[in-house]
Amino acid sequence: MAFSLLMDNIIGNYIKTERKKLGLTQEEFAIRSGLGLRFIRELEQGKKTVRLDKVNQALQMFGMEAVPGPIKHKED
Repeated sequence: MAFSLLMDNIIGNYIKTERKKLGLTQEEFAIRSGLGLRFIRELEQGKKTVRLDKVNQALQMFGMEAVPGPIKHKED
């Protein structure tokens, strides 16, 4: 299942910030999370579609998961 990320890449930015707080490189994070380095790079760079199961696998490293919620629109 593909998951379309929000325009401002909230999930990718969150993962990047938390990964850096742990002092992990993208490669180290990929190994620890069991994900591919390419996936981590693309997720952090804001790829528009990624697999939700893999997003949740990355988020589990921080005790989080992607869940349905209301869409928040930016103020015009």
